[in-house]
Amino acid sequence: MRINNLFNEKKMVFSLEVFPPKVTSSIETIYKMLEELKGVNPDFISVTYGAGGAATSNRTLEIASLIKNKYNMEPVAHLTCIDAKEDEIKEILRNLKNEGIENILALRGDGNPDTAGRSNDFKYASDLIQFIKKTDDFNVSGACYPEGHIDCRNLDKDIENLKIKQEAGASHFISQLFLDNEYFYSFMDKTIEKGITVPIQAGIMPVINKKQIERITTLCGSNVPKKFMKIMDRYEHDPIALRDAGIAYAVEQIVDLISSDVKGIHLYSMNNAYVAKSINNSIESIIKSVNK
Repeated sequence: MRINNLFNEKKMVFSLEVFPPKVTSSIETIYKMLEELKGVNPDFISVTYGAGGAATSNRTLEIASLIKNKYNMEPVAHLTCIDAKEDEIKEILRNLKNEGIENILALRGDGNPDTAGRSNDFKYASDLIQFIKKTDDFNVSGACYPEGHIDCRNLDKDIENLKIKQEAGASHFISQLFLDNEYFYSFMDKTIEKGITVPIQAGIMPVINKKQIERITTLCGSNVPKKFMKIMDRYEHDPIALRDAGIAYAVEQIVDLISSDVKGIHLYSMNNAYVAKSINNSIESIIKSVNK
């Protein structure tokens, strides 16, 4: 199924993100997690581009194929383009199609010092989106950044770039994580003003340990609300309480977003089935009510 059709069929789409294990790690952990996630029944599962970003060494295709052909859930394969050559992208597209995968999340990706400068075929994610649409008939999604991309802190300019992605063929966007819903609402108002018409899903990451906070602020520059930091400080020495508080905070975010008619929720599961299931159990009846 092409996931762009889901937004015509449902008022609220609920999805998850997983990431492949490193090449040196066992894939059994993914098998176990997907078995547990069957009860969650997400509308789709996105699979991040594998560790190292090399097309020949990551497991994105393998995991996406597993989701599609063994577990009968709909996968969205992440695909990055920085330093990639057109022929390499074509090969990946052929492999995805051979496995019956119809949906791609097209990203620029982060630079890798080992591959920097090897190719200038793609400069931006919009270049990749346009290339995919020209090459084959995939449904292509893109990423968006409610607080602005870390490399483009001018939000208006960032939304102009989002419009370019839409014009290149992106059928829907998934947002970077955020911890304060007001940033997302302000962002949505601006996208409407700029003519973004495709559905946008809100990306939510349940933060269950303080290391995640450091990673969030370093990699994506998201603001951390005082309310959230109070939770982290109060429970930092009690891992179970901190986990449960992080889940509760994410649920509160999601309920507020659904009440404000968001088109979808994309949960960054961090390969933690317990967290995904706990959140799903808390919001399942709400989603069903919205989609009646």
